[in-house]
Amino acid sequence: MLMIENFLISGYTKRESKGVYRFNLNTERSEMSNLELVTEVNGPTYLTLDAHNHLYTVAAENGNGGTSAFSFDGNKGTKLNSVLAPGASNCFVAVDEKRGLVYAANYHLGEVRVYKRLSDGQIELADTVKHEDLHGPKPEQKGALCHFANLTPDNRLVVCDLGNDAVYTYAISDDGKLSDELIYFSAPGSGDRHITFSADGKFAYLACELDSTLEVLAYENGTFTLLQKISTLPETHTGFNGVAAIRLTADGKFLYLSNRGHDSIVTFKVAQNGASVERIGWTATEGNIPRDFNFNKTEDFIVVAHQDSDNLTLFERNKDTGALTVAQKDFYAPEITCVLPY
Repeated sequence: MLMIENFLISGYTKRESKGVYRFNLNTERSEMSNLELVTEVNGPTYLTLDAHNHLYTVAAENGNGGTSAFSFDGNKGTKLNSVLAPGASNCFVAVDEKRGLVYAANYHLGEVRVYKRLSDGQIELADTVKHEDLHGPKPEQKGALCHFANLTPDNRLVVCDLGNDAVYTYAISDDGKLSDELIYFSAPGSGDRHITFSADGKFAYLACELDSTLEVLAYENGTFTLLQKISTLPETHTGFNGVAAIRLTADGKFLYLSNRGHDSIVTFKVAQNGASVERIGWTATEGNIPRDFNFNKTEDFIVVAHQDSDNLTLFERNKDTGALTVAQKDFYAPEITCVLPY
């Protein structure tokens, strides 16, 4: 019996990509195959699915940017609507099933956007919050740069702002209005990018892009406290690097981050109580600029997407040690920046 799992992938459309794609993973053979176009979208650098087979993507059209909604039958997507505004597109999108909301972060405009999900899957804008420009010390930090917006374990909205070296939390009303802003500041120049939480909701793990570090944070009622800050790089690496994606295993034992420049996945072992990590080592990703990666459903595999070399790499994952072993590389997938199993 063949064990076939499915993935959605998407990214930039500057060279060869036409939008959102899907492919199969044969877990018995440790093999990816059958790359197919799901739907044409301009610049879908991030996407997500809801529980009702609606697909939401970052989108850009004619100098406007925002979020697009699609119905999805498992193979093809049919556009429902787009909500766009003048200027740059969003860079992250997430779904709140309980409230029927969709969240987006807009990097270049330093904004958080909340959309109401309608009964047919279409969206309409519910709220926009623009962050004050606090300017970190590095050249990239020219102002507020929102890179991530998703739910905390206690159902607040958490937003990572790379430009302000900050993590924001908000209370969310049922109609999508944000309030009660709280701010945690990382060390200047950290470049807060993405965050994930322990299963018990007591700890958070923050990927800092600009200083290539991982922060371990205690979390309670919308506030964060720094417990540990550790490099994602070996001391011998002196060239460019920018941390990108971060994933925590469901059992909470291992944490993985991607290094763009060093072009590796760094593996951390998480302490049993979740309050600290130990760096185990690095695995070369067999490509250039590993922008995103994700587990398959059983977490026996990791798929890594390379933005610049247009390839996916498949790793087998040892659940006991966290070790990654290359199973397949050079699977063509153009300009990919987002990987999602479904």
